[in-house]
Amino acid sequence: MNHKKNISVVLGTRPEIIKLAGVIRLLETNGEVIYTGQHSDNDLSSSFFDSFRLPAPDLRLEGVGGASRGSQIANSISQLNAHFMAKRPRLVVVQGDTNATSAGAQAASYCDIPVLHVEAGLRSHDRSMPEEINRRVVSVLADMNCAPTLRSADNLTNEGISPSRIRVTGNTVVEALQESLPPLDVSLKVVRDRGLKDNGFVLATIHRPENTDDEDRLAAILDELSRIPLPVVFPVHPRTAIRTAAFRMEGKLEKIQCCAPLDHPTFLALARHARVLISDSGGIQEECTVLKKPLIVVRRNTERPETLDAGFAVRVEAGAGISNTALRFIEDAKILRSLESTPCPFGDGKASQRIAEIALCMASGEDPPFCDFGDYFSLK
Repeated sequence: MNHKKNISVVLGTRPEIIKLAGVIRLLETNGEVIYTGQHSDNDLSSSFFDSFRLPAPDLRLEGVGGASRGSQIANSISQLNAHFMAKRPRLVVVQGDTNATSAGAQAASYCDIPVLHVEAGLRSHDRSMPEEINRRVVSVLADMNCAPTLRSADNLTNEGISPSRIRVTGNTVVEALQESLPPLDVSLKVVRDRGLKDNGFVLATIHRPENTDDEDRLAAILDELSRIPLPVVFPVHPRTAIRTAAFRMEGKLEKIQCCAPLDHPTFLALARHARVLISDSGGIQEECTVLKKPLIVVRRNTERPETLDAGFAVRVEAGAGISNTALRFIEDAKILRSLESTPCPFGDGKASQRIAEIALCMASGEDPPFCDFGDYFSLK
């Protein structure tokens, strides 16, 4: 058998590209990339492949982006099933909790191909979140669950997943951020070119349906952002723009510095020099721990409690004290100083290396090694 490209990596969104880039590069000629196109902006997604020094996907699925959740998963499974039956990879790798993740794991399982799940074991315990269902489905199907933290591993064992199917690897977000973060002089120029001052503005993102699809919640969030006594930079997600227009609340954006969505290095440059971050994004909950920045999480719940426990983030409800919490962070310089010395709870920047080694072992029919962190995670 030809052992070239015997590992299929299935992904469909820009965060997956970011978090799997290191793994894909380490797989070298063993890995093929299948892009489902869940994020339907192919031009923007292509720029992410380029930014992370990845070749164009080996296969792009058709008709997935922009469809309903059920249609995305069903269509992706159908196309992946045909590809896997023809090619028969030895392993399928999926990451996180997207529709592409669920479809990739299901298609591989139906074709009797082993599945490796990266960033396994996160739990919000909120079944109204589509991501929560995807995470739970994939954990059951996966032959190997790469948990980013000990807490994630505990979630899996508590659900009956055998410890033999779990490895604690850390989160690939650490090395992805370190690679994407521009040099200090470049990031400072990004800030100054926008008329901002280092540590003198707030960076906010809001895109989750729980916040954008509820008129009262979205109005409360925008009102709170307008009350913050520092400039608020607000890259407007397409979903947020659509809902803001539908609710006729464009006037609430007048006191906020709105801009188009940013590429990853530009966003990180701004985040690095912001005084406070405000977001409902899961990825930013991880990135703030590497950047050592305080974050206000605008969510009913979170699947990343490690960020809260470490002191990097505070969770608030929409309209329930966002501006007051921001003001506390702005006025208390001790918080920033304490975060600078707080360890990142998501690993040591070697997760991609560990995961690639596990994947190569599985593709060769070998038992993957247990990961040795030394004393890193025992300190958490």
